[in-house]
Amino acid sequence: MENYLIWASIAAMLVGLSKGGLPTVGMLSVPILSLFMSPVKAAVMLLPIYVISDMVGIWLYRKNFSAINLKILIPAGVGGVIVGWLTASMVSDVAVKLLIGFMGIGFCLNTWLKRKAQQAARPADVKKGVFWGLVAGFTSFISHAGAPPFQVYMLPQKLPKTEFSGTATILFAIINAAKIWPYQQLRPYGYDDLMSAAVLIPFALIGTVVGAYLTKKIADVWFYKLVQFGLFVVSVKLIVDAVSSF
Repeated sequence: MENYLIWASIAAMLVGLSKGGLPTVGMLSVPILSLFMSPVKAAVMLLPIYVISDMVGIWLYRKNFSAINLKILIPAGVGGVIVGWLTASMVSDVAVKLLIGFMGIGFCLNTWLKRKAQQAARPADVKKGVFWGLVAGFTSFISHAGAPPFQVYMLPQKLPKTEFSGTATILFAIINAAKIWPYQQLRPYGYDDLMSAAVLIPFALIGTVVGAYLTKKIADVWFYKLVQFGLFVVSVKLIVDAVSSF
């Protein structure tokens, strides 16, 4: 139990860091809790933490966001949430673990192996935005892992760091709000669930403020290398656990 509380607090702080402007960090939260419980239960338990952290994140980035991208991504992201809700009963815990694990490994390998060639910044694109927005909403629904699809679409635009982070924060705040009712239908929140979430809220709020500070002060390249390494290790562990259950 003690180990669980330590790791749950870390997961909550990572949620806060993601809301503070470091979206990839949030991917670690569900994989970490999935080492102690069902991935679906972990995703449901963390939603209140995400929603409260979203409020702080929106305030921090209220003046920094890409309006044109939000117009494309928000409807698509909510559509992805609906798809995730409609297909939730068809996906097992093992399948979710494998999906999260392979998604994490794929994201890391793509980041580490891709060529460093400089390319001109690309403008917002409706077709690509709708596709990746749907994927982001879907993966966010099943595991709060919407950051990689969002980044695949947004990174080629080479927006200013705070504008990129603000767009991510506002988009996922709306996606998380859209998940509240479907999550309640799939696994109704009980008193114990809400109390567990309440204990973790301070860690998430601290993480949100720290995340905003890090976004402005620390070089992205070094911070993301550490996060990607952690994501890779946890993803491998989840895949091993899923395979061993067969």
